[in-house]
Formats: sequence, structure tokens, C-alpha cells
Amino acid sequence: MRAIFLAGGKGTRLRPYTTLIPKPLVPVGEYAIMEIMVRQLIHSGCDHITVSLTNQAHLVSAFFGDGSRWGIKIDYSVEEKPLSTIGPLKLIKDLPDNFLLMNGDILTDLSMRDLYDDHCKSGATATIATYERNVKVDFGVLETNEDKRIVGFVEKPIEHFRVSMGIYALSKKILDLVPDNTPYGFDKLMLNLIARKDNARSYPFTGYWLDIGRPDDYDQANDEFEKMRPRLLPDEAGK
Repeated sequence: MRAIFLAGGKGTRLRPYTTLIPKPLVPVGEYAIMEIMVRQLIHSGCDHITVSLTNQAHLVSAFFGDGSRWGIKIDYSVEEKPLSTIGPLKLIKDLPDNFLLMNGDILTDLSMRDLYDDHCKSGATATIATYERNVKVDFGVLETNEDKRIVGFVEKPIEHFRVSMGIYALSKKILDLVPDNTPYGFDKLMLNLIARKDNARSYPFTGYWLDIGRPDDYDQANDEFEKMRPRLLPDEAGK
């Protein structure tokens, strides 16, 4: 099982924590965020990780090295210019037929092996790990008709959305859609696959998931880490 980490962002939303170090190396407990995910991947049977980098590449590569510290192969792909979330895959010449792609700033107890196996068995072009988010609207919401007459009202409704977790299982076939040396994001990939009526699937997940994008998320991660530790780091159970 091969995994690609997207770790080239500048982490501007997480400042001041990312002023001096890149977001994947920001610590949660005694581990860097991305190290937790590396350990999970190893536990799931992954044997090769490629880290896609732009910003502060030398710091991330210095920390993870060649992966021998964890008994896994880790190598790097460095963008000369930002290529968004899917564009960097075109730079990696040895991608297998199916692989995992993920952001390097996520805490989750999702089984990477189960996601990968489900994707391979389905024959899907893309399998997206998804999570249900409930968003409360802090206003009274009015529904009007064409004559501006109010025909409905809901006080502070809660909207339900199924969102991407930032973890994907992909077929190498998606590279046919990706232009060379041009920014190409996950949004464009989804729209193109939908337009082509391609086999893009959701992998619903109901466990623990936290996208560490803002200072509040980072504080929550540290508050919850010890409680969630057995689920986030199953490899420690054998120590």
C-alpha cells in the first residue's frame, strides 16, 4: 500500500504556530501531527510514503528522513511552484495503480487499510473518505417566493453536509485528467469526474476526525489527544 502526503501548504490559517515550523511538524502531544499519521499507515500495512512539498521542504525532509526510523520507505517530491492538491501527483513518476492521498494535518482513527481495500475492490476511480458535518445557522432563515412573499421560516436551522475528510483512495487513471505543471485541485477533479459520470464513490466514516486548520482546532487536538491516544496510535498497544 502506497500513500502520498500533501505537505506543501504554508499553514497560514494556523499561525502563529506555523510561523517557524511547517504545519505537518506542529506537535500534538509528543508527536508531530504527520508522524501520528505515518504510524497509522505503518500499522495498516503501508510500506512506502511519498511526501509532496513546497514550503519549508528541508524541515520536513530533515525530520522524517528516509523513513528508516520507523521501518518504512519515505521519499519526497518537491514542487517548483504550487500545483494545488491534485496537480503534484503528476510529478510522481512511480505511482502504483491505486494509492492513498491525504493531507498532512489530520487526526482520525479511520482505518486506512479498510479504505484502501474498499477502493480496490470497488474498481472506483476515486474513493473519498467523508464525514457528516452539522452547521448551525445563527439567524432566522426566511424562504420567499417570486413575489417576495414570505412562505417559510426556520429559526436557527441546522444544515447537514457530507464533507471530504482530506483522505482519498485514487486510481492512477485520474492522471489522465491532470494537466502538466498547472495548478489542479481536488475541486476540479471532483467536477471533472462528475461531468464524465465516472465512478467516484463516498466512503462514509463516523469515528473520530479533526482537520487541524485553525488555532482552535489545534487546541482541541491537544485537549483530546490523551483520551483518543489508544485509537490514534494503535501501534503503541503492542509496546
